[in-house]
Amino acid sequence: MNKDQRLRLYWSLSHLAIAVFIFFRSEGSLSATALSHLVFFDAGSAAICVAVDVLGNFEVWRRSSIRHPFGLERAEVLAGFAMSIFLLFGGFDLVSHNLKHLLESVGHHEPHHEHSHEEVPAGSLDLASAAAIISTLASAYGLKNHARIAKAMRVSYLASLPSILSNPFHFLTLLFSTLVALLPLFSIELYTWLDRLICAIIALAMFGLGMRVAIAQGLMLLMSYGGTNGDAGVSSVIQDIQSESNITSIDEAQFWQVHYGLCMANLKISVQKGSDEVALSRLRNRITSLIQNRLGEGYGTGVNVRWEVSLQLNARGAS
Repeated sequence: MNKDQRLRLYWSLSHLAIAVFIFFRSEGSLSATALSHLVFFDAGSAAICVAVDVLGNFEVWRRSSIRHPFGLERAEVLAGFAMSIFLLFGGFDLVSHNLKHLLESVGHHEPHHEHSHEEVPAGSLDLASAAAIISTLASAYGLKNHARIAKAMRVSYLASLPSILSNPFHFLTLLFSTLVALLPLFSIELYTWLDRLICAIIALAMFGLGMRVAIAQGLMLLMSYGGTNGDAGVSSVIQDIQSESNITSIDEAQFWQVHYGLCMANLKISVQKGSDEVALSRLRNRITSLIQNRLGEGYGTGVNVRWEVSLQLNARGAS
């Protein structure tokens, strides 16, 4: 490991320690407990980033083989899918906690275990919120955490925000950390309901993000494509290819994403008889550039998705 990778490793361990600290500091506050779940997810993703960086030092990580034709990089997609399952189960856990506290407060029910329903000291929540905000900022600017997952999700309604806020994971953590820090300013009765409401909102957000991440990763694992505009983007590209003057028909077209950095397009195209090799070579280059620029989002956008295009050109009427 080089110096930068060691620094990332130490930070991922520190991030995990911060998540544990927030979890134990949040006793008595449902919203702070929910916040700790988001920080745990961030810490787990930081660990995946470190593992991918370290494994990238080995040639076998990217080298193709008969058993692993795309190297071992798809393991990162599988790890991301596992983290999406963590988000979903974290949402279930928060819902169960919220319902348990709500039922214990209805009808003067006597709880089986002691739970504190009094306002948590302001200093405790402020410290937990500050730790979450600092760790999130360090993760965003230092590790570029969740960058590839966020691009795969394509959350368009956050795209207009500043770079750190355009990532849904960082946006939610910073937003709810600020809300949790403001809770002690309210009365005890209002604090109790706001505490439960924030917990419920975080649970719903974890469900929503978990589902989007699971779908994005699942499409990659199933060798499908859900990237730029999904099916609409692919259909638009196929229509543009079909409009080429020397193309008579597109017999087969398959688009799929292998992992975060690689997509593949396989097309079987019928062309007019009499097309020479120079014209066919130019056609191949135009189709390859069209797919890369339209679905790979071109150059200068910060999206490093490489398209490998395989074309089979047959003269019309040829077997």
